[in-house]
Amino acid sequence: GGTACVVTGQPFDTAKVKMQTFPNMYKGLVDCFVKTYKQVGFRGFYKGTTPALLANIAENSVLFMCYGFCQQIVRRIVGVDRKTKLSDLQNAAAGSFASAFATLVLCPTELVKCRLQAMHEMQLSGKIIQGHNTVWSVVKGVIQKDGPLGFYRGLSSTLLREVPGYFFFFGGYELSRTFFASGRSKDDLGPIPLLLSGGFGGSCLWIAVYPVDCVKSRIQVLSMAGKQAGFMGTFVTLVRTEGVLALYSGLTPTMIRAFLANGALFLAYEYSRKLLMHQIGSY
Repeated sequence: GGTACVVTGQPFDTAKVKMQTFPNMYKGLVDCFVKTYKQVGFRGFYKGTTPALLANIAENSVLFMCYGFCQQIVRRIVGVDRKTKLSDLQNAAAGSFASAFATLVLCPTELVKCRLQAMHEMQLSGKIIQGHNTVWSVVKGVIQKDGPLGFYRGLSSTLLREVPGYFFFFGGYELSRTFFASGRSKDDLGPIPLLLSGGFGGSCLWIAVYPVDCVKSRIQVLSMAGKQAGFMGTFVTLVRTEGVLALYSGLTPTMIRAFLANGALFLAYEYSRKLLMHQIGSY
């Protein structure tokens, strides 16, 4: 599921990070794509793909594993049998709890991904003299400068994004599946309803938490150039100097990516889960 998400949405994610961190360099999504292609070539759209794959595989593995556990916790809290189907709201709460655990594996890999994606802009703006062009060079730079804890720059803002965001993510997904099922079992839905439901869930997530993600990207990328303020300090400075609309820089590529990538994520997740359950059942 995580692999399908990255392969589908990586170019849009790259544009999102560039526009969030350096909004004055780009007039919009098309301008960002054109300039990136002219300056770096096609490979520029897939900068940070390796850590993005690691981030998404690690995050979604932990997220969906913990989602199952958290669904059982929610069942205990509401006092129902472990096989009872949860409501859409209860599934949303379980997803929100699960995201807190996923954040711990997501933050380090996402920091490396964001830095690789915005490395060219950091050099153009004069914030750094020489950039790191490989995953290993970024990892080594973080360890040399900040130590192992340096990988958790932006952890608080990542948590602020993930916990409420995944409430809307799983809530939107389950609500959409309920709509398409129309009284039938959700497990019987075909690929198109699953794609649309996943896309709707992803869109709900990003609409709800986009300003928080913008602040997180700033913290993780700009901390390359020196000490960076925390979440509130970065948020206040950004709004004061660039205005509220700066919090929504890069929203267009994010929404396109959210629908496509999360549709692919849930489609791959549901079908791989059914395949695994079938394999287990055959034993």
